[in-house]
Amino acid sequence: MNILILGSGGREHALAWKIKQSPKCGKIFIAPGNGGTLKMGTNLDIDLKNFEKVGEAIEENNIEMLIIGPEDPLVNGIVDHLRANKDFKKLKIIGPKAKGAMLEGSKEYAKEFMKKHGIPTADARTVTKENLEETIKYMERLDPPYVLKADGLAGGKGVIITEELEEARKSLRDLIEDKKFGAASEKVLLEQFLRGIEVSFFVITDGKDYRILPEAKDYKRIGERDTGLNTGGMGAVSPVVFVDRAFKEKVNKQIIKPTVEGLKKDKIDYCGFIFFGLINVGGDPYVIEYNVRMGDPETEVVLPRIKTDLLELLIAAADKNLIDTEIEYERFTASTVMYVSRGYPEFYEKGHEISVGDIRTVLPFHAGTKMVDGKLITNGGRVISLTGLGKNLGEALSKSYAGGKEVNWEGKKFREDIGFDLK
Repeated sequence: MNILILGSGGREHALAWKIKQSPKCGKIFIAPGNGGTLKMGTNLDIDLKNFEKVGEAIEENNIEMLIIGPEDPLVNGIVDHLRANKDFKKLKIIGPKAKGAMLEGSKEYAKEFMKKHGIPTADARTVTKENLEETIKYMERLDPPYVLKADGLAGGKGVIITEELEEARKSLRDLIEDKKFGAASEKVLLEQFLRGIEVSFFVITDGKDYRILPEAKDYKRIGERDTGLNTGGMGAVSPVVFVDRAFKEKVNKQIIKPTVEGLKKDKIDYCGFIFFGLINVGGDPYVIEYNVRMGDPETEVVLPRIKTDLLELLIAAADKNLIDTEIEYERFTASTVMYVSRGYPEFYEKGHEISVGDIRTVLPFHAGTKMVDGKLITNGGRVISLTGLGKNLGEALSKSYAGGKEVNWEGKKFREDIGFDLK
């Protein structure tokens, strides 16, 4: 089976790495890919906003399965576009249509979905230009911290949490009046702050049934001890120590099952991954956010812990046949540390040559890299994720950090405390 994976990050590299292990895998194509995915298959230089070019690549390379990695093409309707073409009737697609992708495309829509289907989440108020001044006055009556979320897609950086009322006021004006995230912040959610510890759950679903993948915990902030600006993710670990059987049962019963059932009730035909960003508040799970694809860098610790043939699961999902499958996990711990460019997550440098030493003790998943004249260079804010596997978290992390000493470029940055709150 020939497979096309859309995307250019560590998530797509990890997907290609895992799928390549399946005996059912033929040729793998990654569009546009990065310097690491070249070892997994063939990179295709395609702009993912150009759905026609994606369709041409599917035809030219006899693609039988399409896996959409990032959220933007899903929210903008790439699946709807391809499904409207009779030539792609038999194409297996992993990723929801635009209606299902609204779970991530609009936080306001996601809140309404959760309220409708009785899924626990924080209370929230939608803010627009029309009620901005009223909301600023309302905030004065609230207890900090203040949580602000851009309604639309903001590359994982559209959440602001602050203890200071004046900073919250300014941030809200920046988002709405100055359009800090463009159209994504035309609406903003002012959300109740939930005090607890975060964890991410993932499922693959065919719209009727689902299989739960290993959980993970990621670290979003740029600074040590979870300080500073939000990023796309600075590292992740799996499993998560506080996720015991009782908590998993609550997540399944209170969140995952009603989400999949809610999609069915709303007549949303959904095939693909669902990411549940959760917070554990005194042993009870609440949804912080939905994603309609795998997370990054969580994918880099989740996929190594799946013992089952991932491609078989994806085929079953596309064929609406997940009910006949089982999923088995590996028993080891996985950790990943993201090595980033100087200046990230704001203005960052590109074009530095990357030197790579002996990294046989880790799994390297490239993100912002590319090959130029035979040299590997930096091409993004998050450059490379190094995943260590061990019998416990300490052993896994020691491998991730030791591997980092073997990968260098000018201005390399990373967090030295991934997993600090779980040890």
